[in-house]
Amino acid sequence: MFKKPVEAKLLQRLSGADKKKLRRTTKERFPHASDADIDEILPPKVDITVAKYTNRVHVYVIEGGLPMLFDIDGRGTEIYPTVYALWKVPELLPSFLLKGGEVSRYVIGGADLMFPGISIPPEGLPSFLSGQPWAVKVPGNPAPIAVGATTMSSSEALKAGLRGKALRITHYYRDYLWQSAEGHYIPNAGFLEDVVMEDPNLLSVSQPSDEPLDASNDADHVNTSERDCVDISNIHASTDIDAPLNLDVTDQISKEITADISGLKVSDNVTAEEPSDEKEQQTLSSEEIDALLDKCLLQALHTTVKDKDLPMPGSTLWSNHVLPCRPSGITLDIKKSSHKKLSKWLQSKSSAGLISAKEDKYKKEVMLLGINRGHQEFMAFKPEKRVPENAEQRHDNSVSEVAHTKLQLEVVEVYKPSTHVKSIFTAVGADTGSYYSASDATDIAFRYVEKENLVKPTDKAMVVLDAALCDALYKGTIKKGSTYPTEVHKKDLGSTFLSRMQIHHRVSKGNEVAVRKGAVRPIQIMTERRQGNKKVTRVSGLETFLMDADSLASELQKKFACSTSVGEIPGKKGQHEVLVQGGVIDDLAKHLVDHYGIPKRYIEVLDKTKK
Repeated sequence: MFKKPVEAKLLQRLSGADKKKLRRTTKERFPHASDADIDEILPPKVDITVAKYTNRVHVYVIEGGLPMLFDIDGRGTEIYPTVYALWKVPELLPSFLLKGGEVSRYVIGGADLMFPGISIPPEGLPSFLSGQPWAVKVPGNPAPIAVGATTMSSSEALKAGLRGKALRITHYYRDYLWQSAEGHYIPNAGFLEDVVMEDPNLLSVSQPSDEPLDASNDADHVNTSERDCVDISNIHASTDIDAPLNLDVTDQISKEITADISGLKVSDNVTAEEPSDEKEQQTLSSEEIDALLDKCLLQALHTTVKDKDLPMPGSTLWSNHVLPCRPSGITLDIKKSSHKKLSKWLQSKSSAGLISAKEDKYKKEVMLLGINRGHQEFMAFKPEKRVPENAEQRHDNSVSEVAHTKLQLEVVEVYKPSTHVKSIFTAVGADTGSYYSASDATDIAFRYVEKENLVKPTDKAMVVLDAALCDALYKGTIKKGSTYPTEVHKKDLGSTFLSRMQIHHRVSKGNEVAVRKGAVRPIQIMTERRQGNKKVTRVSGLETFLMDADSLASELQKKFACSTSVGEIPGKKGQHEVLVQGGVIDDLAKHLVDHYGIPKRYIEVLDKTKK
């Protein structure tokens, strides 16, 4: 969107009423942002100017020339933060973590982000909907380098085998929107130390590439080691906005950066390690692991793998079906089996006649094509009785296996009908005041289609839109003068319907349950230095997970044999933080995972004491 220079046709200072409206719109667009976060990017007592461009984009600039927000259609429905705004409030948006510099060179070259370039955490792909704003980060650095919109939901991504385009990039570091501020703001916190690429000679603004990186064909390589990134702290931050389009960033590599960015450095261990029973794993021989693999595969083939889901990528079979069938407390590592690789194991099962598997020459991955349910090994196996789970439920409930001693913590995303879709719920007799899981909400839409007989007779994959369903899906999103769609594909119906509902999250622990609007905000653990070179560790965001700050402070005082205190966070009424004397950042994160069952994807760690 900002790959080429675009001239503003109008500059206009916002009135007080317009500034309040912009704040409200921003708060609605980013529901998990606090008032302090909004104040950081839209200061209340600072003049704000809107630059209206010929391509209908509106850019909101605060006093001092820093663009903070941009609106793609100029109607307030597609507002995104700029890179500058994300440097001020890094957690304003959820973010995808890149595998390394090899991927970042494509992103800041103008290419969209592909799923093979994303580092998938051990607990699985985060939950998201299609069209949501997400940021892009590099390993070991909290400063986002790009922002865009998701092209599909997390459930659709899993069904696609984590292939294809993940994020449509709308703005990135060093594009012409970034250059419009001429690099006036560089965070004095080491935010940019590890941003870009292995080979800077491959990056040119004029030649973005959309080619995805080849993904590994083995599930044991899904979480690959992050490649080394080249330090770009010597890149000059000041850029000439009038430079020609074919500006090569490498021409500026040798220049020194204009601001001091040698401060805060994020710990390499950003999240807490998930506990594992290594002793138990070491007792398993290669033959025992082979037997366990076969048992888990047979269990999955009997219970969760359906013929309608075939063909299925081997990585999807492994992560969504085989791994969940392993016994509790056992770490299933295919590298320690006699097969060493997932592809070889699946091919051996195919040679034995249990399944039909073949390598896809285009995707470079072994695909499960069929199941021989008449095979002697399949018929002789008696599956264990388990409550079936779909992929989304496994993702939402992937909390630590070592939960609190008495109470199990559960964090689930739920959806509430908005005014857009209430008519659909009423038509099928569903309660408009209740909360629904993603699958239940999607089922409501298909129940309405069945009730009104909206399936297209000549094409069963398409749904004809009547007035009520068309308004529910698209009213307010279609630009003025454009024609409303008359039909929608079945695979897009569910995700579009969900995007029109209000997302909430439900946290439960024993009999205590809380449902809050917006996505889950993580617990933040930060270590910093105070006078006398003493370290202190701050913990905030406990209220989200039904934790009492005073009780935790008393517990940590005994555990770490140090003094603790509790205080209210300035500007955030009702939210408290625990202050622990000493640098106990890693031990504290592990304690929250082990003792309270906090999913490690909801713990953010920041060590400001490391140079």
